[in-house]
Amino acid sequence: MTLNSTAPHIHAASTYDDLVDWGDQPGMIDGQSHNTGRLLFKGPDNSPETGIWVCTPGRWRLSIPRDEFCHFVAGRATYTRDDGEVTEVTPGTCVLFPAGWSGEATIHQTIRNIYMLS
Repeated sequence: MTLNSTAPHIHAASTYDDLVDWGDQPGMIDGQSHNTGRLLFKGPDNSPETGIWVCTPGRWRLSIPRDEFCHFVAGRATYTRDDGEVTEVTPGTCVLFPAGWSGEATIHQTIRNIYMLS
């Protein structure tokens, strides 16, 4: 991992294991998801922000405050928008959750995603 570069980078991000404990997922509906991750970069006023996020199984409500791009590299989850639209994610899935997206996340198998918030 090289964070002090003009181009911060993490080699083998899909398996990188020097993660930081980010605590339990708030707002749980079912189970108790736990988060770990590694911040790669955070710009002025927290935008953009990018890194690795890993989350264990469970279900919770979420509301996306700003555009969030996710490339899922492990696990399986279902995101259900408030209007009923369902997005299934598995390794290799890329999703753009636009600012204002709200619904539920159900993590079936521990997920890992490489994300960017803007």
